[in-house]
Amino acid sequence: MSERRTQIVIIGGGPSGLLLSQLLHKRGIQSVVLERKSKDYVLSRIRAGVLERGLLGLMEEAGIGGRMAKEGFAHDGTLISYGDEMFRIDFKELTGHSVMVYGQTEVTRDLYDAREAMGGQIEYNVEEVEIHDLESDAATVTYRKDGQTHKISCDFVAGCDGYHGVSRKTIPSEIRKEYEKIYPFGWLGILSRTPPVSHELIYANSERGFALCSMRNENLSRYYIQCDLTDRPEDWSDAAFWAELKRRLPPEVAEKMVTGPSIEKSIAPLRSFVSEPMRWGRLFLCGDAAHIVPPTGAKGLNTAASDVHYLYNGLRQFYETGDAAGIDGYSELALARVWKAERFSWWFSSLMHRYPEQSAFDFKMQLAEIEFLRSNRAAQQAMAENYVGLPY
Repeated sequence: MSERRTQIVIIGGGPSGLLLSQLLHKRGIQSVVLERKSKDYVLSRIRAGVLERGLLGLMEEAGIGGRMAKEGFAHDGTLISYGDEMFRIDFKELTGHSVMVYGQTEVTRDLYDAREAMGGQIEYNVEEVEIHDLESDAATVTYRKDGQTHKISCDFVAGCDGYHGVSRKTIPSEIRKEYEKIYPFGWLGILSRTPPVSHELIYANSERGFALCSMRNENLSRYYIQCDLTDRPEDWSDAAFWAELKRRLPPEVAEKMVTGPSIEKSIAPLRSFVSEPMRWGRLFLCGDAAHIVPPTGAKGLNTAASDVHYLYNGLRQFYETGDAAGIDGYSELALARVWKAERFSWWFSSLMHRYPEQSAFDFKMQLAEIEFLRSNRAAQQAMAENYVGLPY
């Protein structure tokens, strides 16, 4: 068995784990990242890419904002449609802030490049990861790679390994409290090499169900429609998808949409999930390891980034001053913001989707809520503040 030591072991080589490692590295704090898949596999995952102002600031602090500044698309607002009507929420005017459309895959690629340029330690294709001694003076993490067992001693462990990872499950079940809501529909999404129908995102509520017009760049579009949980991607031809998408949009949008072959097609279920606490002993949970939001409010990666913010600053405070207040208060701080993001994602999902049990009265209430949002500046400001990201 090989043995070594570092200050922080980060389990999970996705964007939250990489961002944490990069921020710590800039402060001279050592870390090792353990990733169960290959780098190519991680970079092949298709994920959303609407970045809040807080994440933009963290990327700048981590020194990886250069390519995003050149290739990303700043969005000052978003469009909401219902039936044949459509209106705009002006983020910039209401909050003074914008969001950035820049794919999560690109964020991850930038982080990998930065870690490798600085000689950061990333172990790929690791198996059988186990976390030990979390209630002792020092934690250890063991794993297998290439048939060999490895052991790392460390001060703390950051669990950035997602919902199915080992980190959350390491916390005893009698200590963990989990909250969950499963939504009775999914999102069928396609990626196509077509120009976006709008330079800003369009969220659509229609009698036929929700739709979203999004983008990756000027020639790469991402579109979604609400679908049944029993649907499979292969049940939907490209022609059927485009026809249904157009039915859910105002005619002025549908008429100018450029369609084309899909280059990726998938169905994502929607769920809300939170596990408390986010710290146990020397283990801290970040991102999907602790919480999941439906994609309606574009909060998944952004909520993981807020966790990274609180954990990074707590660890920095601990190593630079010896003050443990930041890490001791990590779970409470992170969860306070997580639940606000969960509330926004739940509210926006409830506003825009059709539910199987929804009555005619319920649908009228939904439309009244959208009309109120359209006509009331305070309602628009509340939505905009949540969408661009609540302050850390």
